[in-house]
Amino acid sequence: MAYKYLVIVESPTKAKTIDKYLGRQYKVVASKGHLRDLPKSKMGIDLENNYQPAYISIRGRGDTIKELRKYAKSAEKVYLAADPDREGEAIAWHLSFLLGLDPEAENRVVFNEITKDSVKEAFKHPRKIDQDLVDAQQARRILDRIVGYSISPLLWKKVKKGLSAGRVQSTALKLIIDRENEIREFKPEEYWKIPSTFKKGSLSFEAEFYGHQDKKLELKNQEEVNQVMAAIDLKADFTVKDIEEKERKRKPAPPFTTSTLQQEASNRLNFRTYKTMMVAQQLYEGISLGGTPVGLITYMRTDSTRIAPSAKAIASDFIQEHYGKEYLGQNRKLTNAKGAQDAHEAIRPSNPNLTPESIQDSLSKDQYKLYSLIWARFMASQMADAVYDTVKADIEQARYIFRANGSKIKFAGFLKVYPSQQGKDNYLPELNIGDSVKAIQIEPSQHFTQPPARYTEASLIKTLEENGVGRPSTYSPTIETLRKRYYVKLVAKRFEPTELGEIVNSMMNDFFPKIVNTEFTAKMEEDLDGVEEGKQNWVALIDHFYKGFETDIQKAEANMEKVQIKDEPAGFDCPECGHEMLIKIGRFGKFYACSNFPDCRHTEAITKQIGVTCPHCHQGQVVERTSKKNRTFYGCDRYPDCDFVSWDKPLGRQCPKCQHYLVEKNLKKGKVVQCSQCDYKEETE
Repeated sequence: MAYKYLVIVESPTKAKTIDKYLGRQYKVVASKGHLRDLPKSKMGIDLENNYQPAYISIRGRGDTIKELRKYAKSAEKVYLAADPDREGEAIAWHLSFLLGLDPEAENRVVFNEITKDSVKEAFKHPRKIDQDLVDAQQARRILDRIVGYSISPLLWKKVKKGLSAGRVQSTALKLIIDRENEIREFKPEEYWKIPSTFKKGSLSFEAEFYGHQDKKLELKNQEEVNQVMAAIDLKADFTVKDIEEKERKRKPAPPFTTSTLQQEASNRLNFRTYKTMMVAQQLYEGISLGGTPVGLITYMRTDSTRIAPSAKAIASDFIQEHYGKEYLGQNRKLTNAKGAQDAHEAIRPSNPNLTPESIQDSLSKDQYKLYSLIWARFMASQMADAVYDTVKADIEQARYIFRANGSKIKFAGFLKVYPSQQGKDNYLPELNIGDSVKAIQIEPSQHFTQPPARYTEASLIKTLEENGVGRPSTYSPTIETLRKRYYVKLVAKRFEPTELGEIVNSMMNDFFPKIVNTEFTAKMEEDLDGVEEGKQNWVALIDHFYKGFETDIQKAEANMEKVQIKDEPAGFDCPECGHEMLIKIGRFGKFYACSNFPDCRHTEAITKQIGVTCPHCHQGQVVERTSKKNRTFYGCDRYPDCDFVSWDKPLGRQCPKCQHYLVEKNLKKGKVVQCSQCDYKEETE
């Protein structure tokens, strides 16, 4: 026999990494995720018998189960080394059942990072499967199954097939639609600013109108602005009335949790949440460095900011060696978010000495970007505060005050490794009380208050977390489900609800108000945490929920009216049979379809010409299309004869540098015109 011990993990990559750390007596194999689950064809929950789940082997996984049983039969002992969370514990529990292992055996191995030392240490301390963790995962799965498999069929009958509802999903949809309603009901209010430019000697600086006689004055209309402008003389000198100099400290952010990583990767790297988690999983499971797989980051599903003392010590030595002792931060007490489970450390590099630059050649472009972000955020969290010198100067004439604010970095601190996105220093010339300065320009400008912004992926995750809705691992699949069901669409990277989403949300509000209530959903998360901690019985938790929910289902069955989503006329006839074409809603959004269905099955994607000739074939027109994930892209209307496609909008102009076509790219700072081939760029207003 070539091995004594069998180790089962979830993924082949993780198996490959761990196999390098264990000796020849160990055989490491992957289950490739769950092997047992609830059936898809029915609810699979015995509502009359303490909500017992009817688990079955997942279709298509029979060969894997058979192979694992063969390996287990040849081993003296089987170790279950799935991920260190509820889901991983449940996978281990299901494996134990399928392989006929002793449920009391100490065969569960967990580690927060996949490094040689961590893995070897973990195998010295195997434990029994934690039934409380398993029960918490089961309770969540059963709750979501009861909600989904009870409400979804109702939506199929009353609206259309293919719809779904869920605890976190429906609450997230309500947040998006509530924000949309705020935007619709918003009434803009007029206000004015008076930006100004002053000059002392040869140096100019910016200021803004502040107020009158040391009191802040809000300018609400042009009449009030005219009063100010009539009182001041632009040709006369202004006087520096007051100077206030301060030193301001800025603390570094704590190391990443799952949600803050998703938010920052969205804001800084423009990563979608699913992409962030996919790349983070790769970094966690292991990247080949010089032929040896190494897990580069700690486990990426966590809500804790806690850091291991050993990692702090390594970071401390690194900071002192590379930046100096003065850059070392003092011991800070990091506070976790309310409701955090604190089961794992924060997300950090497994070995802080592995700088992104030192391993860049071993990483893909996306892996390098995300690892750099995680490494820098962790290292910054262990560094000293940044220190700014700030100056506030009040410039006066006729008792009206204009205020100038300046700042410059006195000590970079953590900004050495984690630069701010707040911009550059804003210097003021040396000013003293009583100095005279001249106005170069004082130009009033009219403004109107803006409605609240639609949610981005980052801001929606932040709001869900602040409200205690869902857990780190649920955010990415929740957002994807909302888009796949065509309840929302991404427009300029912000969520807009669709007509279908608004219909479903309205029904949920009317008949299942608890399901879409953030406080109720957050309380449910707390109760699930109670199950994990052994303080709450999972059957009692579900029973308490189901008694009220069953009544809601019965009322909805009796009173929910059928909604007819009317097809819109497309305005042209079917090119195949001559019948009228209609605009229909499908799984991936709106599309054209023949009204003579099913006799005629002609369909067309809805496209919009942008007035640009195709830069590839120079014959067709570029049209705006929507991908299956509701993302806008551009392609030639002669497809498939011409395969031109672009995520960025072509402008119909050539690059003056290389003669390739220019595109308009949407960035966070605004729109940028750039070449599709070279580095030529044009800043736009």
